[in-house]
Amino acid sequence: MRGGFADWWDLFAVDHGFLRGTVWNNFHQVDEHLWRGNQPSPARISYLAKKGVRTIINLRGPRDVGAWQLEAEACARHDITLVDFRLNSRDIPKPQQLHDLKDLFSTIAYPAFMHCKSGSDRAGIGAALYRLIHKSEPVRDALQELSIRYGHVRQAKTGMLDFFLESYIPFEDQKIDFFTFVDEHFDRELLRQKFTSHHWADRLVDVFLRRE
Repeated sequence: MRGGFADWWDLFAVDHGFLRGTVWNNFHQVDEHLWRGNQPSPARISYLAKKGVRTIINLRGPRDVGAWQLEAEACARHDITLVDFRLNSRDIPKPQQLHDLKDLFSTIAYPAFMHCKSGSDRAGIGAALYRLIHKSEPVRDALQELSIRYGHVRQAKTGMLDFFLESYIPFEDQKIDFFTFVDEHFDRELLRQKFTSHHWADRLVDVFLRRE
């Protein structure tokens, strides 16, 4: 059942919102147009509205849960456009997702806030791709968004995101455009097969941190 207490219980208890409000406030500015972070509460969305944010990109995708419902309601109250765009924290983006993300970055109203659950992995790859695709920054600079500073653990399966971006480095060094790389050189399945994670790191991310 959706609505009222059930939605708030889902946000703060089931979705670990109580930790985001007390222990882990993973909120950072990427540049003058974009912030990144973890799942926002209605209070955080009110704060973002006061900062002038016009768009929120939800990288968790649409879900029939209280956290999403409260976010959608808060965005409507503050006249903020909510965009649901699903990325995976433990898998390499598909080529079409990358093209869709390019279109998204070029069409949304800024300033914007982009988030996942923890603000570490999907928000990290989202921010990195924003810098690489939309800001035309070097991939080595964009990779800074995937950092332990934000809680990202590259030794776990979440490191597949780093592995993907790092695979573009030799092509960028040859002055090959990112989307030429994606469309003509990128072998997603081969990269997935070549990547290996560490058991201890997977346990940390999956069991202790309970990442989505």
